[in-house]
Amino acid sequence: MKNNSAWGYHLMLDCSGCNDNIKNKKAIENFIKDLLHTIKMIPHGKPQIEYLLSGHKNQGYSMIQLIKTSNISAHFMDLDGTAYFDIFSCKRFDPKLAEKIIKKHFGPKKYTTKFLTRQAPKI
Repeated sequence: MKNNSAWGYHLMLDCSGCNDNIKNKKAIENFIKDLLHTIKMIPHGKPQIEYLLSGHKNQGYSMIQLIKTSNISAHFMDLDGTAYFDIFSCKRFDPKLAEKIIKKHFGPKKYTTKFLTRQAPKI
């Protein structure tokens, strides 16, 4: 977050060994409320949480929450207990706080993170 000329900030977490909250719509709703509060983002409307690909190896919930400064999305895979999170915002946020909330709600046994600053090239 040192780059003062960045347009946006993008946190990606790839998680494995998650708890059963990944299979629970209400738990996902509670997670997004907690995350928004903790990283101080303003929601734009309600989160969209849908169960997709029923009967397929990649079945599970997908969630997107528009925020005033961009969006937060997550994809949860029932069969292998994995989850994938993206938080993208032109407003700065603390990626460590976001990681803490993800661990609190979904308890991944392992995860990797990438945090990028985003800026379109100058013409």
